[in-house]
Amino acid sequence: MRKIVLISVLAIVGFLSLFSSCLFSESASKAVSDIEFNYADIAWMLVASVLVFLMTPGVGFFYGGMVNSKNVISTIFQSFIAMVTITVLWFIFGFGLAFGPDIGGIIGNPVPNFFMQGIGTTSVWPGAPTIPILLFALFQLKFAIITPALISGGVVERIRFWGYLLFIVLFSIFIYSPLAHATWHPEGILAKIGVLDFAGGTVVHMSSGWAALAGALFLKKRRNVTLTAAHTPYVILGASLLWIGWFGFNAGSSFAANELGVLAFANTTAASAIAALSWGFLEKINGKKLTSIGVCVGAVVGLVAITPAAGFVSLGHSLFIGLMGSIVSFYMVKLFHTNGIDDTLDVFPCHGVGGMTGMLLTGVFADKSINEAVTSNGLFFGETTLFFHHVIALIAVSLFAFFGTLLLLYIVNKITPLRVAPEKEEIGLDLSQHGEKM
Repeated sequence: MRKIVLISVLAIVGFLSLFSSCLFSESASKAVSDIEFNYADIAWMLVASVLVFLMTPGVGFFYGGMVNSKNVISTIFQSFIAMVTITVLWFIFGFGLAFGPDIGGIIGNPVPNFFMQGIGTTSVWPGAPTIPILLFALFQLKFAIITPALISGGVVERIRFWGYLLFIVLFSIFIYSPLAHATWHPEGILAKIGVLDFAGGTVVHMSSGWAALAGALFLKKRRNVTLTAAHTPYVILGASLLWIGWFGFNAGSSFAANELGVLAFANTTAASAIAALSWGFLEKINGKKLTSIGVCVGAVVGLVAITPAAGFVSLGHSLFIGLMGSIVSFYMVKLFHTNGIDDTLDVFPCHGVGGMTGMLLTGVFADKSINEAVTSNGLFFGETTLFFHHVIALIAVSLFAFFGTLLLLYIVNKITPLRVAPEKEEIGLDLSQHGEKM
């Protein structure tokens, strides 16, 4: 039965892709005669897109190095399969769901851009007027890819491959796309009230963090919760790739080779560095050795925390955001371990809580003199509107991402079991799911 379903899906996709230009009308987005592309911006955004794409293999190595040796391949592969699956989904209708014509401020209409109709090199996205809309779509694709890859860290070592594959497809459609539309589309409900998310603190990190927590609770604890890092150099390599790629993630979200991109680049560097250092110090303060894995985790937490604020705050404030993100996430990890919540690789304490910390502090430190997109200064400058809106958005997004994911997990589990059988978990997912081993 599964073979018939898979063959049918491939056949339908092949047919539609072959005849899409005949079956579907072109988008209302047309070429405009007075568009002047900036080729420096195009060059930078091509590089930035590659950098963000590099982050997903970075996640794979980062997670893969932390798990037990019998689950390394499956963990890395969960990131890789997200790259290929979400790419196909994005080109068929994912981009339209996130950035298509607005429907109620919460989702896009995918029909005009089905199979990327009208998304080419002669028109632009309003928020990126100097590059082709196709390049904008490719850049945004990389964000859609990394989000489900991040979720995998909360459920590794016990999730079936086919269940995971179906889940990330549904998550991309029903959780990621609405959040991306609401936050980054000009008519999105969060965008219209002035909520700021420069590069994905809400859309990527909060959503993946809450989804990972939902997955950890739904799948329950592993049979053996002991975690012995299989290959620490993989963790260091993964963290390094993430840090490098994050320059494209944040600085690329300026959509131009300009001063704002430089500031986002600098803020990204500062926040990550201080978060890594402070995490190592916190390990010593709490009676542990300063570990390479801990410092790497701290660096990633700093990157997460500065993401929503990267293009809205000063360099000094970015240092504070990185420091606070590290402190809050460090103690949240301790709390989770004390309470026995089996979020395998601490995705919620690091990405979820780090993203929420960054989102709230964006509402504190956002500065209109830095970015004209800031319609109201942050709390630090004596204005309350932005911070209040960020609190409301944080609550709404958290509820939507957590309970929406629980519902999707329930549905997927009815279609195909999500958790591997006990004996397959015991031998490891590398062998039981893929017939491979290190």
